Amino acid sequence: MIPEAREVHLSRKDRKVLEACCRSPVTLQRDLKRARIVLLAADGCSTRSIAKEVGVQPRIVSLWRHRYADHGLDGLQDKPRPGKQPIYTKATDKRILKLLDKPPPQGFARWTGPLLAEALGDVDVQYVWRFLRSHKIDLAARKSWCESNDPNFTAKAADVVGLYVAPPAKAIVLCVDEKPSIQALERAQGYLKLPNGRALTGQSHDYKRHGTTTLFAALEVATGKIIATHSKRRRRVEFLDFMNSVTAAFPSRKLHVILDNLNTHKKNEHWLKAHPNVQFHFTPTSASWLNQVEVWFSILQGQSLSGTSFTSLKQLQEHIDAYVNAYND
Repeated sequence: MIPEAREVHLSRKDRKVLEACCRSPVTLQRDLKRARIVLLAADGCSTRSIAKEVGVQPRIVSLWRHRYADHGLDGLQDKPRPGKQPIYTKATDKRILKLLDKPPPQGFARWTGPLLAEALGDVDVQYVWRFLRSHKIDLAARKSWCESNDPNFTAKAADVVGLYVAPPAKAIVLCVDEKPSIQALERAQGYLKLPNGRALTGQSHDYKRHGTTTLFAALEVATGKIIATHSKRRRRVEFLDFMNSVTAAFPSRKLHVILDNLNTHKKNEHWLKAHPNVQFHFTPTSASWLNQVEVWFSILQGQSLSGTSFTSLKQLQEHIDAYVNAYND
């Protein structure tokens, strides 16, 4: 049964709004129908005639006539609906976070999504994964860190960083270190064609050893230029031989050399007395990452050494020398 039709009285302002709504090409169909219903009702049309004109059921026309008569234009908007109550709440999220602070079950190295869901008992594993993703928690990723226990960490770090930021006038700042035991490995390499037609580059798992070399390198901080030599070992004598070649490359210049705390780098006072223009600066204990040449060693590994094959130790050394020349250019 259709309720008794309500009279609709439109103000000029409301009529302009509804007519503009009917003319707009971006008006939603539901809003367009409601506006037409109210306009036709204001013109004195019956409920059934409006329903036939707009293409809806008479009860729909009656609904929007009553809504406008009671609440005006605001009545033509949808009322908020409660919707389905969520299964999991913020309390569930706190339970997951609290569980992550506890050690994993005995015998397991770390928590996983299924282990968390099993421990919670009433939480689906898919929700656990969604929660972890939303909070950017990666259970599998692992980061390593090293804490320095050097009591003079601040002073040493400030000394090294000061050389980077504000080097002494008319002086050369060098970062020196060694990359030991670089292996000359011979591997079969090439392209592997899969049954689906895709071609992959790769290398064989088996390899043949042709010896190792130790690379001594000095990075000139101001220019990024590299001075490098090869040696079979990394003893004090090889280190000082390399430093002799470095000082020869910068005659009559004051040199500030940044080194890590390797034993061969220290207790070289006799050499320093013979080279008064050279001053050693040591990074704090367990903080060799302050030495910029370590960054260059990483670049060398990624751009020159990874995925290569060498048939002899000499070929490896020539390969590294060629990369140093190209890098300096």
